[in-house]
Amino acid sequence: MQAATKANETTGTIDARHHLISDETLPITGPTRVRVIILVPEETDINETEWLQAAATNPALDFLKDPEEDIYTLSDGRPFYDEG
Repeated sequence: MQAATKANETTGTIDARHHLISDETLPITGPTRVRVIILVPEETDINETEWLQAAATNPALDFLKDPEEDIYTLSDGRPFYDEG
């Protein structure tokens, strides 16, 4: 039979030796065993294709489909050639 558990949330750092170092003192009297769940931030960078797809399908930008918003033509401005 598994005992009831109580959650305590804090943040911490994994050091170069792969040890978890808590940012604060935990409200637990020890020594005692605990169960740890580690949440690692995902990469936040998305590639250009994903970004363009998200912008193209976002209903918040639907107003841009209105012909009155189409204020530029191909003859506006000068060509830009990426030299990178």
